[in-house]
Amino acid sequence: MDSRTAGPRCEPMTTVHDVPADLLIAELASRLSEMSDISAPDWADYAKTGTHRERPPVQSDWWQVRSAAILRKVGMLGPIGVNHMSQHFGGPKDRGVKQNRAVAGSRNVARTIMQQLTSCGLITSKHNPAGTVNLGKVLTSEGQSLLDEVAHAVRPQAEERYPGLSNY
Repeated sequence: MDSRTAGPRCEPMTTVHDVPADLLIAELASRLSEMSDISAPDWADYAKTGTHRERPPVQSDWWQVRSAAILRKVGMLGPIGVNHMSQHFGGPKDRGVKQNRAVAGSRNVARTIMQQLTSCGLITSKHNPAGTVNLGKVLTSEGQSLLDEVAHAVRPQAEERYPGLSNY
């Protein structure tokens, strides 16, 4: 008997890079809504998510969905700061007859969500070796395990939607 075929088959762990973002963010938002530290502030019902928007969001759970998206982006792009994060959630600003220009999203929304994720222990600040410059936010081990756990949970739905995904 060959040693490569003996024993149980080891299945590789699913990561955030292996599943589609929409499935991951939806499941992650439902798990973040169970955490008491992740909650929309009072002003969130009236605030726009950027100057390129005309109205505030209409979804009731938009804060949790944005929190899940920010946690995913910190995991994929970290270390990342508030300014760079708000640029990822920006869009084209309608300037009337002039051409549209790209603008950043709300820095206050991004900053508040990153502060809430930090208080939950899912992300933390990364500093340079001297400890004098904050390089941005990175995942903690708890945040990484939460992302991996959610990615592993949505893997069957992703394989059902994309049958070729099971080959990887």
